[in-house]
Formats: sequence, structure tokens, C-alpha cells
Amino acid sequence: MTRRINALTIAGTDPSGGAGIQADLKTFSALEAYGTSVITALVAQNTRGVQSVYHIDPLFVGAQLDSVLSDVRIDSAKIGMLANTQVVEVVAERLRYYRKLEKAPAYVVLDTVMLAKSGDPLLTPDAVEALRKWLLPQVSLITPNLPEAAALLDCAVATDEREMCRQGEALLEMGCEAVLMKGGHLSDSESPDWLMTAHYRERFTAPRIATRNTHGTGCTLSAALAAIRPRKANWIDTVSAAKDYLQQALQQADSLEVGEGIGPVHHFHRWW
Repeated sequence: MTRRINALTIAGTDPSGGAGIQADLKTFSALEAYGTSVITALVAQNTRGVQSVYHIDPLFVGAQLDSVLSDVRIDSAKIGMLANTQVVEVVAERLRYYRKLEKAPAYVVLDTVMLAKSGDPLLTPDAVEALRKWLLPQVSLITPNLPEAAALLDCAVATDEREMCRQGEALLEMGCEAVLMKGGHLSDSESPDWLMTAHYRERFTAPRIATRNTHGTGCTLSAALAAIRPRKANWIDTVSAAKDYLQQALQQADSLEVGEGIGPVHHFHRWW
């Protein structure tokens, strides 16, 4: 019998269910991974935007991490919204601590969440430097879109694939093991992504889906990567499988009837 996968999401909430912790747990379940969670912020948001953010005490974030990692074997983790510098530092410190105890997840995917789909900020500006310093060198893969990559590098947003790849190279130099540069913000008919490590470069493409219901796509992709990686031999196979899952979720998104704004993707498209 194949060993069951236990996955952890460290992120903020979405009461409308399309992004954040809720989307991550749906994705884990859809991809046959048992989901655990640590909540970093309570976010009042829906398909039309973010209305309010309640910041959780960083010490309580650490306590949640202790509860999970001291008891449950976690095979992979996805990190999403971290909200502020103090939470970034706590998450980074706990990962270091449990790595020394050999209880840290083997794979950690960092979704560098800075803005909601609506454009509302989800990370304080001062926390970007903490991400660079404390988390980037510790994670297995980061998944920035083009504005997020530009913010991490303090440079202009890439406008073509050549510049996109140059920025991916620069992120690798900052200590990341692997980078998945997401090209959804480019204006091409297809959406190119580049997976980059010190040893190889791989381009992935997919046709753009004609839907406005794209709420939570970044969360869903990063959670899928975390759920799938323990069963795959490498990141290339993992990214391919995760993108296929997301593509199908986008194709079926219009069959849902959730909200009046940018609706969610269909996480359970294989079943209903």
C-alpha cells in the first residue's frame, strides 16, 4: 500500500472558500493528501475583494506550528499569506527548529502572497525583506507571479519571457533551491511558466481559459505542488501534474455559482 501523504498549509483564511486555507485544504483532499493547517491571519474577503484583516499573534502562529509538527509526520508544506514580518520570522524559526529534530517537511513550497486577486495587500511592505532573508533560503520552491518577483528583487515587472527568466535567475542567486516563475501577467495567448533550478530550466505552457473565475489560482497551484511532490521523482513531473489539475479546475470554474465578483476555480471538478 502506498504511504498516505500528510500536507500542511500555513496561510490566511477566505470565508468565501476560494483562496487561502480553505482552497489549500480542498486541493489537498482532491489530490489525495491529508490536510493539516496553521492559520496566520483571519481575512474577511469574498469574490469582490478584501474587507478586513485580523492579524493573529505571531506567538500563537508558532504554537499552532508546534501542535502540528511535534505530533504529525508532515511530508510537504505550502506557505501562503504571512501578513507581516513577525509571522515570517516565527515560521522561519520553527522550520529551522524542526529541521534540526528531523521533523520538518521534506518539501516546502512558498507562494509569495503579496496581493489578493482584487489587488488588496496581504503582506506588509517591510515583510518583503524578511521573506528574502529568512524564508527564501529555507524553502524547496517559490512560486512568484511577475509582480511578486519584481517586489522580491526590487525591480520593474518583467514584460516578456526573456526578462522573466532573468528575474528567475536572480531569485535563485538569493538562495532559493527552485523557482517557478508564473507568466500569467504576460499578454500572450498562452500562459508560460518557467521552472528554474541550478541544474535545469523547463518551460510549461497552457492555453488561457476564457473565464473570470480565477480567484485562488495561486493558492491552488502551490497547494497542488505540495500535495503532489512527495509522489513524484522531481519538480518537472510535479509541476506538470499540478498545472494539469489547475487547468481542469479553471476549465470547470464557470459551472460553480459562487459570488458576484471573481469566482473560485472548481477544486472538485473530478467528482462534481
